[in-house]
Amino acid sequence: MIGIGNLMRRRPVAGVLPEQMEKGTAKNHHTRICFLASLSAFFWILLFYFHFVVLGGSNVDESIKLQPDPFNMELTPAHVTHARQVPSPLRTTVTHPVPSPSRTKESRQTEKYPFMRALRTTGNKSDPCGGRYIYVHNLPPRFNEDMLKECKSLSLWTNMCKFTSNAGLGPPLENVEGVFSDTGWYATNQFAVDVIFNNRMKQYDCLTQDSSIAAAIFVPFYAGFDIARYLWGYNISTRDSASLDLVNWLMKRPEWGIMNGRDHFLVAGRITWDFRRLSDEESDWGNKLLFLPAAKNMSMLVVESSPWNANDFGIPYPTYFHPAKDVDVFSWQERMRKLERKWLFSFAGAPRPGNLKSIRGQIIDQCKRSKVCKLLECDFGESKCHSPSSIMQMFQSSLFCLQPQGDSYTRRSAFDSILAGCIPVFFHPGSAYTQYTWHLPKNYTKYSVFIPEDDIRKRNVSIKERLSQISPEQVKIMREEVISLIPRLVYADPRYKLETLKDAFDVAVQAVIDKVTNLRKDIIEGRTHDNFIEENSWKYALLEGGQHEVGAHEWDPFFSKPKDGSEDSNDSSAEAAKNSWKNELRGSS
Repeated sequence: MIGIGNLMRRRPVAGVLPEQMEKGTAKNHHTRICFLASLSAFFWILLFYFHFVVLGGSNVDESIKLQPDPFNMELTPAHVTHARQVPSPLRTTVTHPVPSPSRTKESRQTEKYPFMRALRTTGNKSDPCGGRYIYVHNLPPRFNEDMLKECKSLSLWTNMCKFTSNAGLGPPLENVEGVFSDTGWYATNQFAVDVIFNNRMKQYDCLTQDSSIAAAIFVPFYAGFDIARYLWGYNISTRDSASLDLVNWLMKRPEWGIMNGRDHFLVAGRITWDFRRLSDEESDWGNKLLFLPAAKNMSMLVVESSPWNANDFGIPYPTYFHPAKDVDVFSWQERMRKLERKWLFSFAGAPRPGNLKSIRGQIIDQCKRSKVCKLLECDFGESKCHSPSSIMQMFQSSLFCLQPQGDSYTRRSAFDSILAGCIPVFFHPGSAYTQYTWHLPKNYTKYSVFIPEDDIRKRNVSIKERLSQISPEQVKIMREEVISLIPRLVYADPRYKLETLKDAFDVAVQAVIDKVTNLRKDIIEGRTHDNFIEENSWKYALLEGGQHEVGAHEWDPFFSKPKDGSEDSNDSSAEAAKNSWKNELRGSS
């Protein structure tokens, strides 16, 4: 009974009725089918996803990877010559297994031109330094600072030690006669731009240690101080030594290879003829820095450039005024507007009796005969031309200031007169109009008067009569234009920063950046400028934006070279440079 009872109790568990078993089996079978169907669907979804998304995305990514990353690319630089692209023999080509047809024109350009990263920063609107970065070479001190330590040897005629003080501005000027404003005035040497510019560069707000994003590369070589040491009494080997050493050092740097130096620039506070020795004769003048093949690729900023060469550019001579703040400039400008000017015209300078082409003798004679002209005669020894106060006082009391050629085309006096609000009168276009195209308006009639030299030589023009024909209203307009130019013609104190104004340094640096940027764009777009004639460099500097061709010009007679071989213009300019030492004794005459 017990066994039967136990059996009866287990039956509901062990002994399932047939229809119950059928229902359970059908239910389990249905579940398995659903699970397998879901698994199959998931597998096919996964397969399609992998095929179309993962593999497809991989192909897209691969095409992107095939395009060189302009921010991380490491390519051996291509050789760039006159905006022509010549493949470098050292360049390594990276081979990809499956080149993507989607590679864009821009990516191919990126692969060719390692300066693309720098060029692309110009489009970064969130970066205030985009397209403005400057990389400065860390030169060995023999190229700059060591020269300042030996400042007594920088000039045969002048102890330059005091003039290299105060960041190159020289000793402060006392305002005993009330000619200057209370601050910002220094006895600055006219050849001190090397050190002033370098110290201003140290304050530039967009310096970078990454040369790959640099819009231009600065070479802080004191080229002017270097040649000044050896101009007299030294052989050509000594005169050329530092220049050759510098070029050799630069060409070994990786930054040089990016554009073969065409993005490099340097400054020399002397006239170009000191760096353009025409031969290797010991008696020839200067060194040959600007004739070195590598230097021809660089841009050299000088206080007087050559009208027939393309690798130098004129920047202003330094004046005595070096503002530390914007308000210093504004106050000075307002003061110049209010001055009473009792002289119609004035001239500070010395005659050039040994130069048959000079018109200074005639100018001095006309001034002496006129009751409306103020003359400050300069010569050796003690002279008021050595006194910044006397010079500025005369310019401040004159409506027009005569600026004939000196030993060369240009004069520091031109910038002193503009600083004093005096309208300059030029007699040769090479004295300003073709020189300082970065800093002065191309429409020279807005701020100056031009009287051709021949008009004076032939004595068919009276300077007094010519200037008297300009109406008082026009004089006022021209003087206002002159005064408005002051900020961009002075070098601010390198130890401070102007808030909003752009000084001569800022204007020059931006012009270099624009030049390099345009050259890079020319290279990318394949523009070679095959019609460029270097001897007409002065004409190209006068072209407006978008113009590329030059033709006959009204100033051709001023810059034409003799065709009979009797006298080359470069020879006469170099001869004039030999006499420039006299200016160091006369002041800025």
